[in-house]
Order: sequence, then C-alpha cells, then structure tokens
Amino acid sequence: MSEQQPTVVFVHGAFAESASWNGVIERLYAEGIRSVAAANPLRSLAIDAAYVRDVIASVDGPVVLVGHSYGGMVITEASADNDQVAALVYVAAFTPDTGDSAFALSASEPGSTLGDAIVPHPVSTGGVEFTIRRDVFRAQFCADVPVNVAGLMGATQRPVTEQALRDAVQAQNPGWKGRPSWHIWGAEDRNIPAAVTAKGAERAGAKVAQELPGASHALSVSQPEAVAAIVADAVRAVAPASAAA
Repeated sequence: MSEQQPTVVFVHGAFAESASWNGVIERLYAEGIRSVAAANPLRSLAIDAAYVRDVIASVDGPVVLVGHSYGGMVITEASADNDQVAALVYVAAFTPDTGDSAFALSASEPGSTLGDAIVPHPVSTGGVEFTIRRDVFRAQFCADVPVNVAGLMGATQRPVTEQALRDAVQAQNPGWKGRPSWHIWGAEDRNIPAAVTAKGAERAGAKVAQELPGASHALSVSQPEAVAAIVADAVRAVAPASAAA
C-alpha cells in the first residue's frame, strides 16, 4: 500500500475542456492536494478511457479519479481493474454499469433538453461530432454562471463524437464496484437529469451523494467550492494516515 497522498486526476466531459476544472484545482492546491486535468479526446469511449489510463500511469502513486458528465463513463471504464485508482468522484456525471451508454442513460429519466440544443458536424474520418448551439449554450449547459463566462465556455467547448455518446461500457467490473465513490450534481441540470445521477449514486453505494439546489450541469465552474470540498473529502478518506497528517 502506498504511503503517498493521492493525486487527483480530473476528466472533463462533452462540450467542456480541461480548464473547466481551474476553480476546483486552485482550491485543492490551497489545501496541499496535487492534481492534473486530463485533456479528454472525446472520440470514443475506448479511446478516451485508454488515454486516461495513460494519464493515470504517468502519475506517481495512487489516484482519485474525478469525472464530469460523459467523463463519468470514461472514469468508470478507465478505473476497471486498475489498482492505482483509490477512489472515484462523479461530478454531474453518469455512473454506468456494463452495457450502459451515455445516450441510453440520459434518456432513462425525463428532463434532458440536450437533444434539441446540439448540432452535428461531419468528421472526415466518418460519422459526426456534436456541439451545443451558441445561442442556447448558457441556458443548456451553465445557466448559473455569468454571461461573459458562459460566452467563453461556449467558444471553447470541445465537440464530442456521436460514437462516444453511443459507446457502451465494456468493462465487466466497472470501477465503482470495487472502490468508494463520491457523487455531486445540480438539481437544475439540463444535460443529465438529476434523477439519473441520483440513481447512479445510489447504485454505486455512494459515500456521499449531494444534490445542489438551483445548480446547472457545469458544477466545476459554477460551484467550485462545493466540488473541491467533495473531492478533498475523497482524498482524505483514502489517504494513508501518515500522508494525511
């Protein structure tokens, strides 16, 4: 067993990018918690999970793996049978089981308006990728952030392929089945209905399951204090006593 304090590895989801974790990273740094934000490719679940496994392998010591939105699919797959991952944190994220896809889970409960907000763009290698229309980006993705911040987020959003959203988890032992998990989500999430994230947290036997009243899908930007607090709680819970002292 490693005596090191875990490093936090952040995995953004669709329509976001690694800088979306900046506010959370700053707060964790102030508490002496190391972190790295991976640049999720958003090409396919297999490609994305393989990349995140590479990022995990580049870290010295144990990892607390944090995923937002579709990033929950990725961290579930990437942490399967990966002993370096000590804990998982799901931030407005899917908590899939074997055979689940992001598309299927998002439609498993009413409330998502994402389908009407996205536009497809052909990809030269085949298929399409999606972005959220700029005229509805704030209302759809981050209704509780200032207009100027939402504008920047819309301009820097990372497209996700249709394949990634349709890919099902292949791992026979999804990561949350073998390690503790923490879950936080917004009550006013228009991408992933709150009922979907709540059921995922219950299925995983969450150590903490927290719903934030009035919060949007973009929790790491709109609620960085709350997200940092739950991530720090996960780090402290799995850190060796010698490292936490």
